[in-house]
Amino acid sequence: MKIATVDDVPQLVDLMAEFYAESDYSLDRPAAARAFAILLSDRKLGYVWIIESGSVTAGYLVLTLRFGMEYGGTVASLDDMFLVPRFRNAGFARKALAELHRFCQSEKIHAISVDVGQENGPAQRVYRKAGFAETDRQLLILTISSEALGARQ
Repeated sequence: MKIATVDDVPQLVDLMAEFYAESDYSLDRPAAARAFAILLSDRKLGYVWIIESGSVTAGYLVLTLRFGMEYGGTVASLDDMFLVPRFRNAGFARKALAELHRFCQSEKIHAISVDVGQENGPAQRVYRKAGFAETDRQLLILTISSEALGARQ
């Protein structure tokens, strides 16, 4: 994996469009480009990595950051992880998540959460194998902005 830069935004938007298309979401490409540019310009907000197979892009991963009182420090959210279909079931997700775990340890991040659809069994299995576990919490969201990318209203 390599940390993405603003130069990677067009490629990231293409990957995100492919990711969203799998769930029948349309993507506002200019808004997605702005979102990536904002995130990539401020490390306090998080990180984006490009997952590679040699010199070929296999996918991407987005980690966003916040302070969590419950954890007494920085908490991360695995906001997006997408692998191009031909790279699935080949260990790329496992390796990316292991590298993410090491990165979070080195950065003193106290916990990582991931939001995964209840119907997305393959993703749930990948995350569980990486050590993610269900909690007794339920995710509730109040969408404020109409510019939310792919948010369900």
